[in-house]
Amino acid sequence: MTAKEAESERLSVAERELPSLTNRYDGILAGPDAAASLWRAAVADVQSGHFDDRPLYWARLKLLRQMREQTASALEAAEHRARGFPPVFSDGERKVLITGFDPFHLNREIGQSNPSGLAALALDNAVIEGARVRAAIFPVRFQDFDAGIVEALLAPLFANGLALALTISMGRDQFDLERFPGRRRSSDALDNRDLAGGGSLDHPVPPPGVDGPEFVEFSLPAAAMAISHRRWRVRDNRRVRSLERGAVNAESLSDLREDTAAAGSGGGFLSNEIAYRSLRLQQRLGARFPLGHIHTPAVVGHNAAIEGDIVEQVRAMVEAAVRAETPKR
Repeated sequence: MTAKEAESERLSVAERELPSLTNRYDGILAGPDAAASLWRAAVADVQSGHFDDRPLYWARLKLLRQMREQTASALEAAEHRARGFPPVFSDGERKVLITGFDPFHLNREIGQSNPSGLAALALDNAVIEGARVRAAIFPVRFQDFDAGIVEALLAPLFANGLALALTISMGRDQFDLERFPGRRRSSDALDNRDLAGGGSLDHPVPPPGVDGPEFVEFSLPAAAMAISHRRWRVRDNRRVRSLERGAVNAESLSDLREDTAAAGSGGGFLSNEIAYRSLRLQQRLGARFPLGHIHTPAVVGHNAAIEGDIVEQVRAMVEAAVRAETPKR
């Protein structure tokens, strides 16, 4: 079975076991410009109170399956549109970008949700502290990251004067602001195509084509965001792992200048990698705006009430960050 077939096989299982999720947007898939319509429908669905990101994930796979005879470029363009790319801002708006991820670990729990993707759907097109929020969702697939999806999709947005950008993923018992992303992959977790990143904590590996220092630092207004706690704590997470010293709680980036990254603050999977890649992209472009990564509390399966509380806390953190960065008159 090829890597691409892994998702197709899982879709077939989900169609048997979770028809209420996989069939929710079938009418849209039969219509014109199904990809963009699918994103808009999922946004409207969540914002009307149906707090579930999973139907979008399964419907997107169904869309790509029905388009399988089309060219690779047509499939890629459709998938990007069904992920919310490219987010469109109006001239003159203060622009806030947030990104989430698809559900993952689906081999463990095929009904798994991801509150980071839910937050993206819930906050897309919101106005927070006078700023327009636009959102999109990334795949949990190493091959897409290896092909440069982060840089390709974020570069035009980063070059267009953002006020704030947050990449978000799921995976902790609280909210963590991941201060020091690391360059290398070290997690043994499989992606949604059942592929591994190729590294381990003892032998971490840099992603193909990714250069730069072993660790970078976010530019979020951490103190302002850390007081946005409601149900969960918000931690400024400075804990990393290096080959030379093991676990390190770094006070500053200079504390890590002699270390080889085994895991960044965000770990060694794609959540850490999107944080590292986005910060390096910002550096290369010379763009200046607050940027960083948030880990949300983890959920097992799906819990609309808990995930609704997670989304509201993300909203409060965005509000605090925008307020902190708003020029004083």
